[in-house]
Amino acid sequence: MIQAQTLDFLKELVDNNNREWFQANKERYDKARENLIGLTTILISKVHQIDPGVSADLDPKKSVMRIYRDIRFSKNKTPYKNNFGVSIPSHGLKLGGVEYYLQIQPGKSFIAGGYWMPEAEHLKAIRQEIDYNAADLKKIIDEPGFVKLFGEFRKQEQLKTVPRDYSADNENIELLKLKSFIVFHQLTDKEVQSATAAEDIAGLCNKIYPLNVFLKNAIG
Repeated sequence: MIQAQTLDFLKELVDNNNREWFQANKERYDKARENLIGLTTILISKVHQIDPGVSADLDPKKSVMRIYRDIRFSKNKTPYKNNFGVSIPSHGLKLGGVEYYLQIQPGKSFIAGGYWMPEAEHLKAIRQEIDYNAADLKKIIDEPGFVKLFGEFRKQEQLKTVPRDYSADNENIELLKLKSFIVFHQLTDKEVQSATAAEDIAGLCNKIYPLNVFLKNAIG
């Protein structure tokens, strides 16, 4: 479970996003991070039982992403993220790609899954799989329970034009135009602080699992 002190730290960080405040509160940050590592340790174990592609050897400390922002090319020069992110890859130990992603942020926490902005080679492979086996994907994303949890899969960022090698009259063009293939479900502060948070989040990952299988099969 996420402790109230962890959320309190993130709330205060929003109004004090500077190195001086962060250094003065470094001990609070360390405790908040340890809290998240503890939850991630349990979550990895539970998701591994759902998705064998999630390595049991995944280091929870590495799964918890850095709070430090890369500001080199950003107009926003605040040095720290106002959330904690956790990446649990659905295959191997490399973070990103097809994954389960947990974000902890006061009032804006969520669990997500799928593949965000695939690299060109993977995007091509996923589109090919959709073209060949769209029925398999639609069986997953159009299932009423799935839609209730995650919303309409097609309402993600799409290309404005038809992707190369496909025609506008393709019956699955709305899926083929997608730039990302992700779903997410909002989590309340009460839910992430629940004693059953890890079990409940793992249950949502179980619902995401068929989508991740489809995507993993697509990219090999």
